[in-house]
Amino acid sequence: MNTTLPEFERWLSASAEHERLEFKEAKNQVDTTKLFKYCVALANEGGGKLILGVTNSIPRKVVGSQAITNPLDIQGKILQKLNFRVDIEDFKHPNGRVVIFHVPSRPRGTAYQLEGTYLMRSGEELVPMTEDRLRAIFDEGKPDWLLETARSGVTSDDIVKFLDTQGYFDLLKLPYPAQREGVLEKFTAEKLIRPKNNLWEITNLGAILFAKDLREFDNLSRKSARVIVYEEKNKIKTRLDKPGVKGYAVGFEALVDFINGQLPSNEVVGKALRETVKMFPEVAVRELVANALIHQDFNETGTSVVIEIYQDRIEISNPGKPFIPPERFIDEYQSRNERLADLMRRLGICEEKGSGIDKVIQSVEVYQLPAPDFRVGEKHTTAVMFGHKEWDRMESRDKIRACYQHCCLRYVMNEKMTNQSLRNRFKLSEDKSDYASRIIRDTLEAKLIRLDDPASTSKRYAKYVPFWA
Repeated sequence: MNTTLPEFERWLSASAEHERLEFKEAKNQVDTTKLFKYCVALANEGGGKLILGVTNSIPRKVVGSQAITNPLDIQGKILQKLNFRVDIEDFKHPNGRVVIFHVPSRPRGTAYQLEGTYLMRSGEELVPMTEDRLRAIFDEGKPDWLLETARSGVTSDDIVKFLDTQGYFDLLKLPYPAQREGVLEKFTAEKLIRPKNNLWEITNLGAILFAKDLREFDNLSRKSARVIVYEEKNKIKTRLDKPGVKGYAVGFEALVDFINGQLPSNEVVGKALRETVKMFPEVAVRELVANALIHQDFNETGTSVVIEIYQDRIEISNPGKPFIPPERFIDEYQSRNERLADLMRRLGICEEKGSGIDKVIQSVEVYQLPAPDFRVGEKHTTAVMFGHKEWDRMESRDKIRACYQHCCLRYVMNEKMTNQSLRNRFKLSEDKSDYASRIIRDTLEAKLIRLDDPASTSKRYAKYVPFWA
C-alpha cells in the first residue's frame, strides 16, 4: 500500500468521519484491544482506513504518532486474533509520521466478530450489530430478490403490454427507440428483463418499478404502496384505503400527488389575505415516501409500504429495520437495495447520496412543525411528521428531538447550533433566550449534543455539535 500525499489530503478534508474512515491522534500509544475492535467494525462496514497521528476534529491536523513502532508485529497479532489480514503503512507526512491501517472488507455473506461480538460503528462508538443488519449480511449469499423472476415466458409484445417502457425513457429524458430491439436492449442492460429460451423473463426489479399494473404479477401485488386516511387522530374510523397499482417509478409522481391531495389543510393569514396551505411540506412527503420505497426489506412477505394520514400527523412505514441507527439518518446513508436506489436516483426520484432526510428536517423547520420522529419496530421502520403545535403544547421530548435535529442540520451545513439559531428554529423572541437555553441543557443531559468548545464559559455565545461529531 503506497498512499500518495494528494490522496491523503483528500481524506483529511472529508466533511465527516464515516464507516470507512477513522482518525485517531494516538501520539504515543494506542489501546490494542480497541485497535482490534476498530478493525472488525471497519471490515464489517465494507473496509476502510484507520489513521493514527491525526486529530479527528475538523479542521484535521497531522500531529504525528509514535505508536506502532513495529507494524509487522501488530500485523501478525491482528491476523492471529481476528483471522484476517490488515496491511499497515508507515506514511511520512511533512508534518509528522502517520500510521495507516488498510482494513479490507469482510467477505460477502460473512460478518467478523471479536470474542463473540459482531461490531459496527455508531458515531464515535463501537456497538454490537443489530439483529436486522446481521440477518441482511448472512442473507447476502442468497439470490438477489430484485433479480428474481416476476413473470416468465413472455414475448416482446408482452413486455410492452406489462411494462411502461415509454415511462422509463421519459423519466431519463431520452428519446424512445424507433425499433423494439432498442427498448429490449436497454431494459436488458438495466436487468429489468432477460432472455430465456427464445422468450423473455421480467425481473422483480423491472416489475416493481415499471409495471403498468402490479396485479399482473402474482408475487408483487402486495408490494404496492398503500394509502390509508383516517377521520380522526386514531384508527377507529377509516375514510379511505387505497392500494397503488403502478410500479414505483412510473407511479411515483401520481402517488405523491394523491397523498398531498389527502393531507389536511391549515388556513394562515398573510398580508390581509387568507391562504390555505397543506399541513406538511410537499418536499418532505416526497423524500420520506421515496426513502420508504427504496429502503424496504422485500424479503418481508405480506406487507408493504404504508402511508397513514391522520388529523394531526402522517406516518410513513416500510417493512424492515434500518441498517443505521435513526439518530444518524441525517448524516449517514446505507441502502438495503443498492440496485434499486441507483436506478431511482438516475430516474430523478431520489438522491442516493443521502440528502433526503436533510431536506425533510429543513422543510419541517421552515413550516415551524414539530421535529419528525423516526421509530423502529420489530418488523417496520416508521417516519412520523406532526401537524403544527404551539410552543406551550409541545412536550419536552418534542423539544429535545427538535434541538438535536436542528443541531445535526446545522452541522451537515458546516455551521454550528447556537442559542440564537435554536430560537430562530422555534420563532422565539430574544427575550426568551432562557427557553432555548433550557432545551439545550435538556438535550445536553440526554447526551444528544455536546459543546463545540468545552473550554468556552459563555452560555449565550456557546456553539454546539451533535454527539457523534
